[in-house]
Parts: sequence; structure tokens; C-alpha cells
Amino acid sequence: MALKTIRLQLRFLLPLLATLVGASYLAVPLMDQVTLRWFSRDLNSRGMLLTNALSDSVAEALASGRTAKLRTLFDRTAQDERLFAIGLCSPDGQLLQSTDRFPASLSCDAAIDLARLPEPRLSLPGGPVHVGVQSIMGHAPAPATAAEGGPLTSGPPDLADVPASTSLPLLPAGARPAPTGPMLAGQLVLLHDMSFIDRRSQDTRRYLIGLITALGLVIAVITMAVAQLSWRGWVKGVQAIMRGEGLLSPLLPPPELAPFADDLRARLRDLEDEYRRAQGPEAEWTADRLRSLLNSQLSGDQVIVVSNREPYIHERDKAGQLIVKQPASGLVTAVEPVMRACSGTWVAHGSGGADREAVDASDRVLVPPGHDDYWLRRIWLTAEEEQGYYYGFANEGMWPLCHVAHVRPVFRESDWEAYRKVNQRFADAVIAEARSEDPVVLVQDYHFALLPAMIREKLPQATILTFWHIPWPNPESFGICPWRREILTGMLGSTILGFHTRFHCKNFIETVDRYLEARIEHEHSTIAFHEKETLVESYPISIEWPPAAETSAWAPVAECRRRVIERLGLPPDVCLAVGVDRFDYTKGILERLNAVERLLEKWPDWIGRFVFVQVAAPTRSSLDEYRSFQERVQRVTERINQRFGRAGYQPVHLLAQHHEHDAVMELLRAANVCVVTSLHDGMNLVCKEFVAARDDLQGVLVLSRFAGAARELSEALIVNPYHVEETADALNRAATMPAGEQRERMASLRSTVREFNVFRWAGRMLADAGRWRLRARIEARVRRHAG
Repeated sequence: MALKTIRLQLRFLLPLLATLVGASYLAVPLMDQVTLRWFSRDLNSRGMLLTNALSDSVAEALASGRTAKLRTLFDRTAQDERLFAIGLCSPDGQLLQSTDRFPASLSCDAAIDLARLPEPRLSLPGGPVHVGVQSIMGHAPAPATAAEGGPLTSGPPDLADVPASTSLPLLPAGARPAPTGPMLAGQLVLLHDMSFIDRRSQDTRRYLIGLITALGLVIAVITMAVAQLSWRGWVKGVQAIMRGEGLLSPLLPPPELAPFADDLRARLRDLEDEYRRAQGPEAEWTADRLRSLLNSQLSGDQVIVVSNREPYIHERDKAGQLIVKQPASGLVTAVEPVMRACSGTWVAHGSGGADREAVDASDRVLVPPGHDDYWLRRIWLTAEEEQGYYYGFANEGMWPLCHVAHVRPVFRESDWEAYRKVNQRFADAVIAEARSEDPVVLVQDYHFALLPAMIREKLPQATILTFWHIPWPNPESFGICPWRREILTGMLGSTILGFHTRFHCKNFIETVDRYLEARIEHEHSTIAFHEKETLVESYPISIEWPPAAETSAWAPVAECRRRVIERLGLPPDVCLAVGVDRFDYTKGILERLNAVERLLEKWPDWIGRFVFVQVAAPTRSSLDEYRSFQERVQRVTERINQRFGRAGYQPVHLLAQHHEHDAVMELLRAANVCVVTSLHDGMNLVCKEFVAARDDLQGVLVLSRFAGAARELSEALIVNPYHVEETADALNRAATMPAGEQRERMASLRSTVREFNVFRWAGRMLADAGRWRLRARIEARVRRHAG
């Protein structure tokens, strides 16, 4: 490639040198004319100096009439190598005296005519000569006095012109002398040899051509150096554009690359238009479309998902039969459909009582049961490892730190060591499962902050997508973590780092800016660290939109409502509000209970007709904070029921147990109001499940502004859960909302959730990964060709 570059440069430099040499030859005649005029002026000046030197002698000889003695003077003067001949002309144009080489054919009048030309040049057999004519001024003889018979003029003499010591002759009254001022005595014709001008012109020509040639060589060398540097800069600029810099913002491309960026944008638009025409109308995001995207964008590359919670758990029932359960987890709800579409490998912690019995010799099992869409690789942890890695560092440290939920995070050295050790175990499993050097790895959540860098160390070509399912705090809050640099360094091993919202992305970038030495491109949300770039982008997660086969099996809303009312013993005309969460202090369960209490205080008519059902699946009960929180919720529930309960009526039903998906769907379809009051949440998928469940276009969603979903589901009643009065008012408005308004709001919400489903979430991430991989390959090719 370097030889090709030199050839291209020579194609430019050789014509440049030829042009410079040709220009020098074209400039020579012009230079000769300019030089001739310069020397003509110089010779005229020399002639004036020579005339001044000879004028006294010549004037005296002319006054005395003895011009013969001028021959010797002229011959001696003409010995100057540049002076060819000298001639003396009378005022009436007669040649009075000349040197031997004075041309006989040159008359005084002809010499005067030549001297008046811009270039007074006379061609002679011996070479050209320069003709110059200089005037010799003299004085007329002094006139005789009256006594001597000379002419007299009238008028007194001018005494101011007469020295005081001079005695004037006595003149008659009224008489004055005749004037004696200067007059033309003759003209001196000087012929200068111009052969030295030709010699100097030749020297100047050689010097000029040599100078231009040398200058051309210098310009050529500088041009080659600048071209080489410019080529490297151009290559880097093209690589930057391939990475998206200058394509995302019109202000960023360098001026010299702006046309290239514009042309590339136009070509990309053309390709996109052609692709859309080939695809037809915009289709709904489904598993098939995601699978098609994987085949087109990632060429069927292997996809590996890493998470702490496994999508399926194997247990033994009371009869000893091996059964499969799907755990309650928003992460599993979102990612599991993606894996069914990708047919990859899911690496997770095996926590089920019979998990070891279901796996093969490589700790792998095909799931879902009966479909076998992808492999589940289980990692086994000891009780000590689980306590330190999961309950300790992840949930006593990182969870409260990131949620800013007014619970102090706890950081122990032993927990950190367990966290680091388990992350390395998972990284080794991913490396073992990889079938190539560049798999696509999806790392899920705060349990694996160190994992991306560990994978990057062994698989530098891998495309690592890390999605952080919980919020990211501001830099000051994150500074509490003793191992903040290690956490950030581990996460920046990712190719793409995803959060739910732009606000969380901004917090992360500011945190990196505070605690690491990294180059941050805010316009493109990229961070360059350890010679590797990470794209920080928002990808709002969602759910799988229920397929027709599932919705057709749903019981009608009226039937679901009847079952729930009978099971819980509720009044027939009840206004039913529900909340479905894990028993976690970040979900705002206490805050919504306080709002229910305030609702019944403020509008007593609701007593006996309004019921709030809270499903709270127990989680992390071994941690003190969680046990204390569960006890507080139970106490508040008992207080409200004692205060407003009646015979056959209980305003709050706390269902502190795990509910299967079908039971949750039945409750959501039966409810009039769904309450989601997270104090700080990455997204919260319960609200989207409620929307998906309401195919009757009824029901009202009361949603916390601190949940990531609030930025998408604007038709919900958005509240501040810390403000009890505002939340109670929203509950009353939801309970009394007309059916027409409910229908309008729910139709809009369902359209949003259906379009922005989990396959679109995964598709955007994987499409970005595909573009990133393509740019990396193009950059590698450009570097190879540039080298």
C-alpha cells in the first residue's frame, strides 16, 4: 500500500516539477526585458556621472575653440570596459570629435533620436550598444564695456549679485551689462557596450532556472510529507466517520471530510430506503423479525447471555416428580423471549433444588421444556460465595447505592473478594461456551460489573453488550463505593453499555469523568478508555407483547373479576386497585399504603367499596433491611385494616407469596386501577404487563415519576409517591375516571407498549452491535491498507 501511495504522489509531483521548469523558461524573456530596462537606467545614470566629470574640460575646450585636445581625453575615458565610444556634437548637430570606434554611420541627430527611445539600443557588427546623449552647458563670453566698444544695456546693475570687494566699472547713467547665463555648449554621445548585459542575462537565466528547480524539489519533498500526513489524517477521519462521528451530528466532520460525510449519509439513506422498500411496510417487532435481524446484522453470530437469575428452575414436587418453574423476575421476563429468538446460550446461577439433576456433564440443559430453543449453562455457587457475592456486595452494597433509596449501603472486603471471584467464574464459563473469537455477549445487571473487562481480556474481539437494569446514581453518591474505580473499569470493558434512560447514561458518563482518566465524546456518548471505546446508550426495556395464541386463552375480564372477588371475598361492586412487586424497599409499597389510608380519610364514601390488593413476592429475606421492611409493611397493613375495616370488608389485602404468571394476569385483568409507586426504578415492567393485559381498553395506571417507564407511558396518572396527598388524589381520580377517558388512555398506552416491546429493545441493541462490528472491520481494513 505504501508503494501505491508513493506512485500516486509521483503522479502528482512529476507534472508539478515539469510545470515549474516550463514556467521558468517562459519567465526568462520577461526577465530579460526587465533586466534590459534596469541596465538602461543604470547606463543613463553612468552617462550623467561621466558627463559631469567631463563637462568642465569639454566646455572649456569648446569656449576656446580647441576641440582637438579632447581626442586624448576621450580616448583615455573610453578605456573603460563598458564604454564603447564617445562622440561630441555641436549644438547644431555636427560631430566635432569622437573616438576611433565611434560608428561613422551614426549621426548626431540619429543618436539623439535613439536616446529618446525606452530602450536606446543600436545594433553593430560587434554587438549591440546602448546610446546615451548628455548635454554640456557653458557660458557665453563676457561682453565688452562701453569704453571697449561693447554693447550696453539700460538699467543699473543688480548690486545684490556683486561681491562687496568687486569694483564695478563706471557706466553711463541708465546703462547695465548684457546677461551672461548658462547656454548649450554641445552634446556628448556615449555608446556603452551591452555584451556584459547578455552575459549577466545568461547567468541570471541559469540562476533562475536553478532556483526554480531547487524550489520545486523542496516543494515536492514538502508536498510528499504533507500528503503523507494528510493521508494518515484522512484515514483517521474516515475511521471516525465509520464509527458514526460526523454522521450523527453535522457539526463534527472536519471541513475537508464534510463532503465525504454528506455523501456517505446520502448513500446510507439510499440503502435504508431500499432496505425498507424491500421489507415492505414497517412490521411489528417479533421473535421472527429479531431472528432475521440477527442473521442480517450479525450474520448468525453466537449470542451468549449472562445473568445471576436463571430463566427456569428445576424442583421436586411433593410426589417427587421433577418440575420446572419460571422465577418472578423482570429481567427474566424481558430477556427470555430474546433468547428464544436467538437460540444461543444463557449462563446463570443454578439455584433450584433439582437443578443439578437436570443438567448434562457440561452443566447444560435445553430450555424451555418441550421446545428446546436455547441452552442454559448453570454455575454452581457455595453458600459462602452466594452470601458474599449476591446478598453481600450486590444487594447490600450496589443495590441501595444505585437506587438511592434512603438505605445505607454496606461494603465489606470479604464481600468484594467474593464478588470478584464469582465474576471471574462466570467469565471463564462464557469463554468456555464461546465457539469463536468474536461472540456477542449480553451481560445483565449489577451482579456482573467486573465481567465485561474479564471477558475482554480473553476475547478481545468479542462484542460485549452490558445492560444495567437498575438506575445509575450521580457521581457524589457513587463515590461512596470503595472500589468505584474497579467497578467503572470493569464496565468499560463493554462495547456497548445500556441503561433505561438518558438520565442514567448522563450520570454514568459524569461518574467516569469524575473518577477515571478517560476521553469522553459527549456528542456521541462514547468513552475511550485503555485504547477501547464504549458506546453509552439508552435502551428502554419492555415486555413481550402477548401473542394471539396466548390472548385467545385468556378468560374474559368479567370472569377474571368474578374469580378474584370470590377468592378474596370482596364486595361485588368493589373498586379494585392492585400492586404487584417483589417485597423490596425500592418499590414504594409503604408509600402506596399511606396513600390508600389518606384516600379513605379524605373520601369516606370509599370505605366498603375500595380495596387495595398488594402482591409482594418475598425476596432476600435473609437480609436485615428486607426483613425489617416486610415487618413494617405488615404493621401498616394491619393498622389500615383495623381503622377502616368492617364486617365482611378489608380495605388492604397483602398477599406475601409468589404468584405464577397466570395468577398475576388474572389479577391485572380484574383490577380497575394498577398502582406502581417505585421510589427509584430502572424501568418497572409491571406497569407494561398491566397495559398488555387490558385488551378491554379499561383500567387506569397510576405510575411513579421515578420509574423509567414514566418517560414512555405519559397517558398514565404520573405521581410523586413521596407526596401522600398527590397519590391519594390520583387514586380517587383513577377510581372515578369515566369509561371513555379510560378507553382513550389505554388505547394509547397499548399502542406504545406493543410497538416498543422487548424484541425492539433487543433489536436496537443488537443492531448497534452489528454496526459497531462492521465499523471495527472497516477500520481494520483501512489500517491494513494504510500500513
